[in-house]
Amino acid sequence: MSEPGFLRRPRRVAAVASVGALLTLAAACSSGGGSSSTSMSNPPAGAPAAGTTVATGTATVGGAQTTVLTAPDGHTLYFFTPDTASGQPTCTGSCAALWPPLTSATPSEASGVTGKLTVSATGGQVVYNGHPLYEYKPDSAAGQAKGEGVMGEWHAATPSLAAGANPAPASPSTSGGGYGSGGY
Repeated sequence: MSEPGFLRRPRRVAAVASVGALLTLAAACSSGGGSSSTSMSNPPAGAPAAGTTVATGTATVGGAQTTVLTAPDGHTLYFFTPDTASGQPTCTGSCAALWPPLTSATPSEASGVTGKLTVSATGGQVVYNGHPLYEYKPDSAAGQAKGEGVMGEWHAATPSLAAGANPAPASPSTSGGGYGSGGY
């Protein structure tokens, strides 16, 4: 005979899993400002990593090998042209689910990173020469730059990325893929 309550346990597990999935979906779909998301290269606890290092690597950008800024996991970092000139990110909520911000309490740079690293006032996002930095979820390995040119507003960050409101992209923009609409 089976133990009393045995048939109910799978239902409890399924219910808990369903609630967790709904909460995750709700968080990804919210578009409220000030919400924080963790980067793929940061701990899932939600707090910025203590010492994230921004480095350089090579990625194929617009068909050419280009030196780009990289997260600790080697993935290409991006900037979003609508972000404010004061270094405050505008990609939040559901936007940040696809474009996770690189966060750190005290970012540092590896050799080859010549710009100024700071942290945004909200959420602890790493900012390079005034540009908040993001990863792109579809980039599954180092050396990829699938986010380059998405919506004409996302571009691979390079060491030469200068301070300014809307810098020129790392390469000619490409269309396709991307985020869809709304949320930022």
